[in-house]
Amino acid sequence: MKTPPTPTSTRTPTPFGRALCAMVTPFTAEGALDLDGAQRLADRLVAGGCDGLVLSGTTGESPTTTDTEKSALVRAVREAVGARASIVAGVGTADTRHSVELARAAEKAGADGLLAVAPYYSRPPQDAIEAHFRELADATALPLTLYDIPGRTGVRIEPETMIRLAGHPRIVAVKDCAYDLMGTQKVLARTDLAYYTGCDEYVLALYALGGAGYISTVANAAPRHFRSIIDRFDAGETAEAARLQQRALPLTELMMAKDLPGAVTTKALLGRLGLPSGPVRPPLRPATERTKDELLAAYEELTA
Repeated sequence: MKTPPTPTSTRTPTPFGRALCAMVTPFTAEGALDLDGAQRLADRLVAGGCDGLVLSGTTGESPTTTDTEKSALVRAVREAVGARASIVAGVGTADTRHSVELARAAEKAGADGLLAVAPYYSRPPQDAIEAHFRELADATALPLTLYDIPGRTGVRIEPETMIRLAGHPRIVAVKDCAYDLMGTQKVLARTDLAYYTGCDEYVLALYALGGAGYISTVANAAPRHFRSIIDRFDAGETAEAARLQQRALPLTELMMAKDLPGAVTTKALLGRLGLPSGPVRPPLRPATERTKDELLAAYEELTA
């Protein structure tokens, strides 16, 4: 792949950078937290062009890591990357009080920002969702990113709710996995929220509409390629940006398959590449050997 041109973007600076990776949480073969592996993976991702790392998100298996492990992960990654990249800690839970506790712990551990999904399972109404995020934003001095992913939480952060929340001084960004470009554009037009796509197939589409960048799962394996998409766009090479986006489609489709969570496919591919990953924790199950072979073949085609 050719070296990307120097970006010429005149966009407003984003709170955490433009190219963020939703990093997996490496485990040892026995299933324990692998902090050394996390540091090595974080260093590789930053060297590959990631401006920031999102820890303990969905891809980071946050439902099956303990509060202590989450804090230890932030501290270890901060030690590894220093000031070279931002660290955004996932703190979203179904319990407002627990989310507040995680937010305060992440702040103490050295995170630069927070990421929180809408409270899941209980399906609260919009006024309750708004109150939840306001309490979370008030709990620390860190900027908060709202994570809109109704396919997992069972509830949407509606555009009008986003617009109201944008008035809070510490609610600064959105990770958008709602698959609603109309609603996204409504919020973009009426707020200063930095919109990051969390859907790898929409990196260029949302960026072209005025988005801030991406929080990518596939970037765990191919950080330079995804960084090149937005760099080419910033350099005015829109056709090349589109070609790079389309070139990544086979790997993206495999890694973000509907029947397999991204944590499973990402760890499967990283394992084949000899990179820190380890097993997934139950109830997730490892990918089959056939899936691993398909992932590796798609990766090799992309990086050839």
